[in-house]
Amino acid sequence: MRTTRRKAVAATAVAALGLTLTACSSGSGDDDGGAVDMADKMVGAMEDYGVGTSFKATEPIELGLMYRDHPNYPLQDDWSILEHLEQDRNVTFDIQSVPLSDWQQKRSLLISSGDAADLIPSTYAADVETLTSGGAVLPVSDYLDYLPNFMDKVEKWGLQEELDRLRQADGKFYVLPGLHENPKPSYSVAIRGDWWDDAGLENPTTWAEFADQLEVIKEEHPEIDYPYTERWSINGPMEATLQAAAGGFGTEAGWGFGDGVTWNGSEYEYTGASEGYKELIAYFADLVDRGLLDPEGITQDDDSAKAKFTTGKAAALGSNDQEAVVYRTGFEEAGNKDAEVRHIVVPAGPAGNLMDATTGGQFESGIALSSSAAERDDFVALLQFVDWLYYSDEGLEFAKWGVEGETYTKDADGARTLAEDVDWGGLNPDGTKQLNTDFGYYNGVFSLAHGSTEDLVKSTLSPEVQEFLDEMNQKDVAENGPAIAMDEMQREEASLLQTNLQDIVMTASSQFILGDRSMDEWDAYVAELEAAGMPTYVTTVNEAAGVTE
Repeated sequence: MRTTRRKAVAATAVAALGLTLTACSSGSGDDDGGAVDMADKMVGAMEDYGVGTSFKATEPIELGLMYRDHPNYPLQDDWSILEHLEQDRNVTFDIQSVPLSDWQQKRSLLISSGDAADLIPSTYAADVETLTSGGAVLPVSDYLDYLPNFMDKVEKWGLQEELDRLRQADGKFYVLPGLHENPKPSYSVAIRGDWWDDAGLENPTTWAEFADQLEVIKEEHPEIDYPYTERWSINGPMEATLQAAAGGFGTEAGWGFGDGVTWNGSEYEYTGASEGYKELIAYFADLVDRGLLDPEGITQDDDSAKAKFTTGKAAALGSNDQEAVVYRTGFEEAGNKDAEVRHIVVPAGPAGNLMDATTGGQFESGIALSSSAAERDDFVALLQFVDWLYYSDEGLEFAKWGVEGETYTKDADGARTLAEDVDWGGLNPDGTKQLNTDFGYYNGVFSLAHGSTEDLVKSTLSPEVQEFLDEMNQKDVAENGPAIAMDEMQREEASLLQTNLQDIVMTASSQFILGDRSMDEWDAYVAELEAAGMPTYVTTVNEAAGVTE
């Protein structure tokens, strides 16, 4: 149950806060962005909170938290992170726990019904885009004066333009994104480095070279059916690898398909009908046709994919920096300690050595606030806590590493080392406890970008992964077009069209890659998109972006 808090009554204390005591908020009922009096929302707020301030509520506060319960580290009431937030920050939670498997649907239902908790982390702007018109989600852009650490990093890291892209037709945005000082791409392909070395091959620098190398591996290892298999195909074929590869083909795909449009330099075009997307799909279709890519990789579950790789039935598999560690463990468990797993830099494509705008962006999943949060008498303290935990250097380090002396130590140079009995991601293999599972740290609910700063992001990465990240960030990033700020009517129409269009794209993409549909039928496929409303959708998008009248 949420506790009832007393109102702040000391006018002198309110005046001393040094904060702007009004905010422009549509949550006030003023659709024109009128001022909201914050003077009666100061319970627990610090008087001198600012950049670098170590937040502690001036009296205990309990915040509603919609918690995404991950099966790899299920919620524990006695987690260190919860105990220290209570002891050191005066903050406890009324937790609204939602299993990861139900997260997307349940979150939408709770928000639309008005039953969502105050804090809704692990959320992208697109996740609530269709839910904001009902007034259930707070326009957080109205309260940036109370988020000094957030705004400090936006300014220092040059993120204002990217932030403005989140604004809707009303000029407001509704999710505070997780921030990265630098892009943090992690997905690519893992290869059997020992097999590549034995064949006299270097890591591929282009996708064309990768295909040629797969031919060599297939010849050198006739015992395998296919040299390359894939995974992550829940909503479409090989979503992670298609997203990673898309930039090099001048398009967007997989998890990065998003709203289905790509900026071509002058206007948005429909991604699934673009020439770049066609080249991308044709490339992987050719791999299947040549017997280089396992057709089962388009539909198989993750465990099957990993088993093929770690038992020597495939020489390459879609990967990320964490999964590469999992693969190595799998080889050891299979008794093959000589196998070398190499997480390669994403090869360049026909469009160049590019990352798509999604992969090369600096935003991560963020946090939304229920509009009812603005009615709380401790609303300013809530904002201060959010700003401290998710955006201050101190809060970011705490959420990732835990408490110095308990879960880690730090030397004079600032280098962090996990405690003897604590492990995460194989950093300390002798550790018997996991930083996330047993303590609650390194948890996407409390750490939106797993560090944000380059120092914190790299602090848990192996030298190999740091090198991967450095090389990936040498790539150019595709241009991101103007913000697509749809009004409610446009959004409603576009949402229905895009859902149908995306279904067609994902179905056809799988068919093309598998060879169930010839690439010669591409024009017929584009005609299907046109019949399903693609021209109308693209026109709506460009009008909302201010590209066409």
